[in-house]
Amino acid sequence: MSDGAGEAVAQGTAPVRRGAVAFIFVTILLDMVALGVIMPVLPKLIEGFVDNDTAHAARIFGLFGTAWALMQFVFSPVLGALSDRFGRRPVVLLSNFGLAADYVLMALAPSLTWLFIGRVISGITSASISTAFAYIADITPPERRAAIFGRIGAAFGAGFILGPALGGLLGDIDPRLPFWAAAALSFANALYGLFVLPESLVPEKRAPFHWRSANPVGALHLLRSNAALAGLSIVNFIAQVAHVVLPSTFVLYATYRYGWDSKTVGLTLAMVGICAMVVQGLAIGPIVGVLGERKALVLGLCCGAIGFVIFGAAPTGPLFWIGIPVMSLWGISGAAMQSLMTRLVAPDQQGQLQGATASVQSVSQLVGPFLFTLTFSYFIGASAPLHLPGAPFLLAAALMVVCVMIAMRALNATKTVP
Repeated sequence: MSDGAGEAVAQGTAPVRRGAVAFIFVTILLDMVALGVIMPVLPKLIEGFVDNDTAHAARIFGLFGTAWALMQFVFSPVLGALSDRFGRRPVVLLSNFGLAADYVLMALAPSLTWLFIGRVISGITSASISTAFAYIADITPPERRAAIFGRIGAAFGAGFILGPALGGLLGDIDPRLPFWAAAALSFANALYGLFVLPESLVPEKRAPFHWRSANPVGALHLLRSNAALAGLSIVNFIAQVAHVVLPSTFVLYATYRYGWDSKTVGLTLAMVGICAMVVQGLAIGPIVGVLGERKALVLGLCCGAIGFVIFGAAPTGPLFWIGIPVMSLWGISGAAMQSLMTRLVAPDQQGQLQGATASVQSVSQLVGPFLFTLTFSYFIGASAPLHLPGAPFLLAAALMVVCVMIAMRALNATKTVP
């Protein structure tokens, strides 16, 4: 186990400008905005390529999503290992330039095949987010990582609020305009990073590149290197599967159970994003400072379980809304877990760790949608023993309870975690 970034700085890491952390925040923010910008228009664009056959378009859109998640699974550990070998800066910058070029390709795509190729490339270049987290681990002392990871996590919430809103406005003008906007955002961020982003990993701290550790299966060896890291990795995977219940069933659930229109659904999602931003940006640092990372991890997981129970049991919309601030406190666990895991690997393995973690998370994007949509479909169907539309959220709550038990056992399994 290594002292991480503080030790690396003490042993000769190049001075890191204050703008570097801001750049990483902006990188993730703009990546999420760029992804969110195309969300309102991509299904419609696909529909236009298949003669407005909505059912056919839905199947193709699902295939696009699966391909994107698969690219994340394969390339997150590759980019992480490359950043351990060549440094974080070139990987982050090349990914930004590549993402900009990819959005241009999708904006100009003359056929569904080219649009699919663009989506595959997007999955590859977006995998650089794991490298961004490794950069933060490089430049931040271990005791401050949870707070910084929380602030960086706020970029995800902000991006998913701003992106779809901007995409919807631009899509009303031209369905391809959001792709041009996404390209401009990514290109501007790449240029910004070219001038303000220094390298965070000095040459003597770098590791050789090996395909056996850069492939998704090989990357799992690092996650199994000790009991605490293995346990936390399992917690991370199960929690990510539980999280998928929101994007996969929320809209169907809200319209079915509460009769919400698209405006109410959109405002509710905005409320979710705002609460998440407040917790990620302002609450995590003080909470972790008072409780410590171990207790903060368990507290966050418990809040996630309680939030899912409220979502699944709420008979009315206003009662559902009560669960949103409770659920937002789940974000504490993510930052605490990231910080704990970075303490368990050496400085030259931070990229590999983040890549392996992102790869594991991407598997949840493949498993979760089927699990929760089939659960929802079954429990609102005529053959169900009990009419229970909230069943997917109650299942997610049960998964979070499992996470709590595994996390407590993992943290007690070794005393190597401070």
